[in-house]
Amino acid sequence: MQRLIALEPEKTTGKSKDLFNTIQSKLGMVPNMMRTMGNSPAVLNGYLSLSAALGEGKLGARLGELIALTVANANACSYCNAAHSFIAEKLVHVDVPAIDAAREGRSSDEKIQAALGFAQALVQQKGQTSDEDIQALKAVGYTDETIAEIIAHVGLNILTNYFNNAAKVSVDFPEVALVQPAVV
Repeated sequence: MQRLIALEPEKTTGKSKDLFNTIQSKLGMVPNMMRTMGNSPAVLNGYLSLSAALGEGKLGARLGELIALTVANANACSYCNAAHSFIAEKLVHVDVPAIDAAREGRSSDEKIQAALGFAQALVQQKGQTSDEDIQALKAVGYTDETIAEIIAHVGLNILTNYFNNAAKVSVDFPEVALVQPAVV
């Protein structure tokens, strides 16, 4: 059972209402996670702001979604696993085999694999990665800018994973089974 209330957008007022209206206009709905974050306009606005900023970054939506899937499964977040599986397939047009592999932190593309492996290492090692981890990213073409974005994507997804897991947000996307991530 959900531990924090998912606000009803039509009954919400103030800053959360304004944010819900923006979300509704972009997505055609206000997902349960955002309805729950709306209990604190600061939390919802912070999430939306970082998400929007990263959307303007160099990594692109496809890699952002693959990182989200890797992190969701590493943190056993059913909500994010379902949401990002849906978004990756339906909105970003990532093929199902790539989505399935990303849940395990894998990719057949060497550069994407490096990013997903680094994302897993960040989660597993609580950010305490090595010089070799950074050099491996640079060896496949990532720059300081894109490495910073990978770290930020992982951080954003840790926020949503922890929020959804702690609040037990009800999944309002087609459910997808979590997988055990590959060992980094």
